[in-house]
Amino acid sequence: MAEASRSTADAGAGIARLVERTIQRNIKGLEYFASAAPPVGLTAKEVIYKRGTLNLYHYKPRAEEIYRVPILMVMATTNRGYVFDIAEDHSFVRFLLDAGYDVFVMDWDAPRPEEKSLSLDDYANRFIDDCLSRVRETTGEEDVTLAGYCMGGVLSTVYAATHPEAPIKNLVCFTTPIDFSRMELFAHMAQRRYFDVDRLVDTIGNATPELLLTSFDMLRPSGRVAGQRMLWDNMWNGDFVEFHRKMERWSNDMLPLAGEYFRDTVKKLMWDNQLLEGTLEVGGRTADIGNITVPLFHAVALHDHIVPYEASKHLVALAGSEDKTEITLKGGHISLIAGPNAARRLWPTLDEWLAERSV
Repeated sequence: MAEASRSTADAGAGIARLVERTIQRNIKGLEYFASAAPPVGLTAKEVIYKRGTLNLYHYKPRAEEIYRVPILMVMATTNRGYVFDIAEDHSFVRFLLDAGYDVFVMDWDAPRPEEKSLSLDDYANRFIDDCLSRVRETTGEEDVTLAGYCMGGVLSTVYAATHPEAPIKNLVCFTTPIDFSRMELFAHMAQRRYFDVDRLVDTIGNATPELLLTSFDMLRPSGRVAGQRMLWDNMWNGDFVEFHRKMERWSNDMLPLAGEYFRDTVKKLMWDNQLLEGTLEVGGRTADIGNITVPLFHAVALHDHIVPYEASKHLVALAGSEDKTEITLKGGHISLIAGPNAARRLWPTLDEWLAERSV
């Protein structure tokens, strides 16, 4: 009899929870559509250098003791750098600051029509070179850790491979493609027999964000529908909704690509696979990954649909470094570096690796 009473009570409690969640889902659903986009990138910082599309941020220290070697983080040119600082309790930047690192971030604005001539040489050579000089001037330190995410990792790798004499103490990459033939859907969409990149760039100049966003959506055609369904299922959960909105804002906040940089990416990387082949020339130098001899850390995501492991696995294998580490973590292309999964997996692992190499 007592057992039956408990079962009835448990069923009643379950129904009550379901009713409460339904009420909250409807209330928060109305709030979702009525409220403005949530703020992002709130950790204190200042712009210490600006050149064209480039903004170099220096974040305010948050720890009493700071590691000697500062970190210069390079964002992919298609997206905003606030993914590193997406929310107060899900901020990669804030984690690094609290751990005692001096953090700088290369972030991007949309290239103006007259900046369509910016090329791979500008992004992977001149911009990074300028920022390394600014970081060294600001900190008074000779060595800098260079860290890049996705195509920011490609730019960082190209710079390190073409500047073996540069004051780079460590190279850190996240989900960085090297074999562009294994970026399979992108490779199919950009086949030279179908895709006239010269005509596109010569006609419109910069590659539009709509073109890029559609390309990413085609990787997972049902991704947005699935995301909206997950949002509705969790609409009662205020924390989930807020974080979802911030990530959705970032993923939709895509930037156009400078025309010549887009042309270089398609022809040199997608078509000729020059980074993997060791034939890529930037700034009059050959980007041979074997030239990289500094400590190297590369994190890849087990379920990355944008940069599959087959595309990224060659970085550590080809690098000439004796001290090199590759880790494969659960998660996708974005959740690897941002959000609760990243806070539990990548961030502490990187801190452990970087701490002894930043003194």
